[in-house]
Amino acid sequence: QVQLVESGGGLVQAGGSLRLSCAASGRTFSTYAMAWFRQAAGKEREIVASIKWGGRTTVYADSVKGRSTISRDDAKNTVYLQMNSLKPEDTAVYYCAASRRSYSSNVRLYESWGQGTQVTVSS
Repeated sequence: QVQLVESGGGLVQAGGSLRLSCAASGRTFSTYAMAWFRQAAGKEREIVASIKWGGRTTVYADSVKGRSTISRDDAKNTVYLQMNSLKPEDTAVYYCAASRRSYSSNVRLYESWGQGTQVTVSS
């Protein structure tokens, strides 16, 4: 498994932007599909975006499509989530996750998780 550490969260006004980063340990990062999930207070954890090993295939939740971009830099063992035009409903704890099996939206298929980073969007 890889160890994951997120950074880049914070407080931002509606319409603003944030870039989240997730640094992974280990030498096999490139073999993992990576994803960003989020969990708002009182709600279930949901997929935001995922990126397949190789970086050529990405998937986005409808709620962020067109506003967010997931990318990865295998040389730096890092995955990013650029979020633009942020809305108050984007407020949540954002988690980075890694899977060797799938880049799907299924939480159960991800075997490594970061500790989360809080994103708060004020109206």
